[in-house]
Amino acid sequence: MKKTWMTLLLTVCMAVAAGCGNGGSDAGGNGSKGTDSGTKTEAGAQTENPKIGVAIYKFDDTFMTGVRNAMTAAAEGVATLDIVDSQNAQPTQNEKVDLFVSKKYNAMAVNPVDRTAAGVIIDKAKAANIPVVFLNREPVAEDMNKWDKVYYVGAKAEESGTISGQLIVDYWKAHPEADKNGDGKLQYVMLKGEPGHQDAELRTKYSVQAIQDAGIEVEALAEDTAMWDRVKGQEKMQAFLASHGDKIEAVLANNDDMALGAIEALKAAGYFKDGKTMPVVGVDATAPAIQALQDGTMLGTVLNDAKNQGAATVALAAVLAKGETPTKENTKFDITDGKYVWIAYKKITKDNIADAQ
Repeated sequence: MKKTWMTLLLTVCMAVAAGCGNGGSDAGGNGSKGTDSGTKTEAGAQTENPKIGVAIYKFDDTFMTGVRNAMTAAAEGVATLDIVDSQNAQPTQNEKVDLFVSKKYNAMAVNPVDRTAAGVIIDKAKAANIPVVFLNREPVAEDMNKWDKVYYVGAKAEESGTISGQLIVDYWKAHPEADKNGDGKLQYVMLKGEPGHQDAELRTKYSVQAIQDAGIEVEALAEDTAMWDRVKGQEKMQAFLASHGDKIEAVLANNDDMALGAIEALKAAGYFKDGKTMPVVGVDATAPAIQALQDGTMLGTVLNDAKNQGAATVALAAVLAKGETPTKENTKFDITDGKYVWIAYKKITKDNIADAQ
């Protein structure tokens, strides 16, 4: 009898062990199914969404907020983004990049605080073999050529400058009364972005050049930096008005936030009512600028396509994160010179607001 009970006990234990073994196998099977939609096994199944570190120069920039939102939308089901604020300080951004490296992210996307400091970021990325996509602020060519896993997504600043100037040309030719003193010369003021910034320099140069190319003589009454900022734009415009008053015939701003600041100063000086107006142009086609177009206080702006800049950045970074080379086929964007994705600008006035919306 004892032998019979021992045999039964042994049989039960073997059955339980077999069940535990099957249970472990089933769990492994369920885990594999989970990896089909996400994680990668060592055997080489599909990888989980790549992790991409994103460093924005500062979060409270209106245009870059649009880019961030576009990146978040484009990353849905494609990549996991860790988006951080560099607080407009290059040392802070360098620390964020160090953090991305320590977390062993699969790729980085960087909107540099200082475009001339991109080389340091590239060196860090290359040492860790983490591909990097710069956006919106173009590094110098020498830095871009440091490594074959460096890309750039943005728009050509000279194009936006040209369109800004053309907006003023269109207005000047359609409104003879815009020449207040009848001297046949356009007296303007210029609100610039931060000193030395490529976009600021090129938008300033090419906007004026476009006016001159149209055969209009120009005179710069004042030019000053407002650092892309709305409040500073308002302060600078107040100073321009205090110095030049009604001599000003047009306002050119390197971005919408500064243009909107100028409009506030102009409103306080009695413009945009009782037939008193001023042509003001900006760049970016942000939501507040579109509202100003509808209100009739802004003459025009230039669509800086935040949606496609964000989408292209995520597309390139996700492909690079998988160890692949970006192409038109796997990113859906044209790549120039093997490194650059250029997003076209577009002229926006009250007549084609829908194109920006």
